[in-house]
Parts: sequence; C-alpha cells; structure tokens
Amino acid sequence: MTSDISNPRRADIRAWSVLGCLATLQFLIAIDVTVVNVALPSIGASLGVSARELTWVVVAYTITGGGLLMLGGRLGDVLGRRRVLIAGTALFGAASLLAGLASSFPLLVVARLLQGVGEAFALPAAMATIVLMFPEGPRRSRALSVWAAVGSTGLVVGFVLSGVITELYGWRWIFLVSVPFVVLVIIGAIALIPADGAVARVPLDLLGSLLLTLTPLLFAFGVIEAGEGGTTPWLMVVALIASAVSGALFVVVERRSAAPLIPLTFFRNKTRVLANLATALLSAALSTSFMLFTLHLQQRALLTPLEAGLTLLPLAISLVAAATFVPRLLKRWGARACAGAGIALTAAGMAAIAIPSSGGAGAAATIPAMVLIAAGMGFGLVGLQYAAVTGVTEADAGVASGVQRAADQLGGSTGIALYIGIAFAPTPATSTDPFVVASSLATAGLIAAWLIARRMTMP
Repeated sequence: MTSDISNPRRADIRAWSVLGCLATLQFLIAIDVTVVNVALPSIGASLGVSARELTWVVVAYTITGGGLLMLGGRLGDVLGRRRVLIAGTALFGAASLLAGLASSFPLLVVARLLQGVGEAFALPAAMATIVLMFPEGPRRSRALSVWAAVGSTGLVVGFVLSGVITELYGWRWIFLVSVPFVVLVIIGAIALIPADGAVARVPLDLLGSLLLTLTPLLFAFGVIEAGEGGTTPWLMVVALIASAVSGALFVVVERRSAAPLIPLTFFRNKTRVLANLATALLSAALSTSFMLFTLHLQQRALLTPLEAGLTLLPLAISLVAAATFVPRLLKRWGARACAGAGIALTAAGMAAIAIPSSGGAGAAATIPAMVLIAAGMGFGLVGLQYAAVTGVTEADAGVASGVQRAADQLGGSTGIALYIGIAFAPTPATSTDPFVVASSLATAGLIAAWLIARRMTMP
C-alpha cells in the first residue's frame, strides 16, 4: 500500500483494476435483477406454478436485496469492506448455484432470497471502495459513470440473455452462467483490494434492517394480491396496513437506536436526501418500462423469448452510447442538470411506450421508446448517484452508498408492484389500456422526481 502511495501511476492502475473487478460484480448482480423476466413462463411450466406465484421469484430478490442494503453498508463500515465484499460475493455465487439446481419452486424462492442477501452485503462495500479510491472531482465522475453504465447495461442485458439462454439452453442456465465469473471476482478482490484493519466492536441495528425489508415486501404483497381474481380482500388490506405500521416502526427504531441503520445526521445533508428520493421515483419508472417492454413484445407482438431478447438489443446499445457522454456533460452541466435531463427523457420514453402499445403496433415501434429510456437511465442515474455521495468520508461512505443503492432497488421493485399492479388489475368496466395507465402513473412519479431534483444544491 505504501508503494502505491509513493507511485501515483501504480496507484492509478490499481484503482482502475479494482474498478474493473468490482464493475464485473455489479454487472452480474444487475443481470440477476432482470434475467428472470423473459424466463418466467418457462420456470412456471417447469416447476408447475401459477403466474401469481412466479411474481415472488422477482420480489424475493429485489426487495430482500434492497431492504438489507443498509445493513450491508453498515457491516462494511464496521467489519471491513473487503471482508464483507468477499463474503457477500461468495454468498451470491452459492445462491446462484442453488437457484440453477433447484428441484422445487420453494427452493428456488429461497435461493433468490439468498441472492438478495449476498447482493445487499457485497454491493455497498464495492461502491464504497470505489468512492474512496477515486477522489472527488473528474476522476470520481468517470469512475461512477463507468459503475452506473455497467450496472444499467447489466439490467438491460439481463433481458437479452434471458431470452437467448432460456430458448437455447433452458432457464436453469440463467443462474448457473454467473457462477464462474463470481469466482473470478473473489480472486480479483483478494489480490487487488488492501486488507481491512481490526474489526470494530459496535452494535448493529438488526431490527431496523428487518423493518426496512418488511415494509416494501408487505406493500408489494398487498398490491399484487389485490390484482389477483378471487383474492380475499381482507388479506390485501391487512398486508397494506402492516406495511404502513412496519414503516412507522422503522422510523421509531431509528430515532431511538444507539447505532441506527441510517444515522440521523445523514438527513442533515439536504442534497443527499433529495437525490435518493428522486432516485427511487426514477427507478420506479425505469423498472416499469422494462416490464412493459417485455409484456408488449411477448403478449402483443407475439415474439418468442429469443426474439424478444434480441429485440431489446437497441436498448442496451443506446444505454452504452448515452453513458459515454455523461462524464463530459456531468463536468460541464453539473449533477443536477444531468439528473433533470435524464428524468425528462425517461418521461418521454414512457409516453413512447404507451402510444404504440395501445395502438397494437409491432415490435419495431418500441425502438424510439428504448432509445429514450436508455438516455434517461444513462443521464439520470449517474447525475443522481453523484449527488447522493457528495461529501462522503471514510466514516459514512458505506451508509451513503447503501442508502443510494437501496433507493434505486426498492424504488424499482415498489414501482413495478404499484404501477403494473394497478394498471393490469382485472377491474370491471374499464376501457383504459393498461399500458397507458402504467405509463401515466410512472410519468406522474417522474414529474415529482424532476421537481425534487431541481431543489438539489451541489458544491
């Protein structure tokens, strides 16, 4: 480590090597957020489960991972980021192997839950490591742009790989393919990241972590169950009430805890708070757009899983192209302007999805929407991510990274449950196209996100 400090070139090479290693992990985890979507019908046919039950293959991963991210960030600060990173990555790899070999649906759901836990431990430690290795300024802007672009591309590539792998090799390989790459990431982390110091003996807010996970999980359960025919109404009502109570208890626990999951001092930074609120709303719309693309291509354009996956390629290509310009524009415009532009482009993309889908257009008609959504993701998430970690120090880098990632993931999963759940619910006597309803709800959230982002003040 001393030699790295005395040799700036070696330190720079090491920092970018670490970024490459951790970006690979980010890519693998991002893929697993979306890779099941196109494969869900095949999983249901193989394991004999209904569409309603299949929803939990997605929810178990995204909400559990997002809800425990704050605990993962705190564990990194307390136990050492390198230790937590390696442990979380190993758990993610083992759970991926279990998911690919699962012989029953309950075992698959358990594996997805464990994947979420592994992600929650690994990603905050990875992002905090990157933030601390690149000083605030142009170098951090470039590093975070690469990090965000890799993650966003992974989300899109997950859809493409899901169709290709499912049709050619079977759905189990959408999980098994990541295992060897996880092993390489662990080897790279051991070789490149400096060892941690002594473990700090401090209390952990386990109750707060549980409540933060239960709140969106119960909310999603209530909304999803409300859209299923024959569902007992009181079950939906109880779930939504329990979600509200869990959220209120989380606030109470955090205010009284000696070692809160989110220290109250975190909320003194207005820019960070606003950036995370806007991130949640933007991610809700982006995740909804992915689901709408999938539904349109397979249910209305009647494409096979392979055709649907390949049709999403323009989205991935446009995202990479948009992310290429972000570092230059982030330096010239600032994080607030980039975030605002990204949110506005995403709103235009939602309209571009609804119009051709409601008119029964073919697959090619969705390409303009894909380009707009990709641009919105590339500009919006990078700008908001930079704002969310402004002014971090060694003491709070893990917390700031965990909050930002949790806002991103919980916002996305809650958005799918809320926007898709309301739009596609079997309500009687309605002639409104569900694509229009979902897009309208997402656009309303994006308007709120734009207004919030405008209030951010950057140094």
